[in-house]
Amino acid sequence: MGSFDFITLFFLVAAVIIFLQLRSVLGKRTGNERPPVDPYSPREAADGPETSGKVVQLPRRDGAGEEISRYAEIDAFTKAGTPLNDALRQMADADPGFDPKEFVNGAKMAYEMIVMAFADGDRKTLKGLLSRDVYDGFDAAISERESKGEVVKSTFVGIEKADMVHAEIKDSEANITLRILSQLISATYDKAGAIVDGDGEAVSEVNDLWTFSRDIRSRDPNWKLIATESEN
Repeated sequence: MGSFDFITLFFLVAAVIIFLQLRSVLGKRTGNERPPVDPYSPREAADGPETSGKVVQLPRRDGAGEEISRYAEIDAFTKAGTPLNDALRQMADADPGFDPKEFVNGAKMAYEMIVMAFADGDRKTLKGLLSRDVYDGFDAAISERESKGEVVKSTFVGIEKADMVHAEIKDSEANITLRILSQLISATYDKAGAIVDGDGEAVSEVNDLWTFSRDIRSRDPNWKLIATESEN
């Protein structure tokens, strides 16, 4: 009888120890646990896995999601399947940070800076925004104006429209052409203060085709004006 009691007591002690160890590893139930996930439940299939009430988006292995995301901004900007869209997609492939909408916004800012810098004869600003050939042309025009003692007074009213009309990649050079419709008050005055060109009060519309370029291999993110054409 004593032997039986000892064996019974031994197994009881062993059972208690095992229970305590399992409890320390697995934790205890409080009644607030989430029910187990049923992978075949329609709700679980629709909602997907959750963590703290937030849906966890798992990466797609086929890469389709990444491609859609890369081209989403371009397809929203211009119709898919067009030559312009195809060229912009190539630019996005070469430069993942390229955003056509942001490019147009930056080009509009550059347009105003260039127009006003030319009127003011600000060569320093122009040199940072223009290609060498275009800068040489602007510099020659400013020099001719200075030699005659003429002064340009301009007020930039604003840009009414800026549309991207062409884009292409030649070797490593990305080129984008914009048709820009702006409003400007501008007049050129001679030494005596008389107007020799333009109008000092009237707002005139200026319709330009400007082409910007950037070497996509370069770490320099800035675009430069490489060609201008007036459509007035």
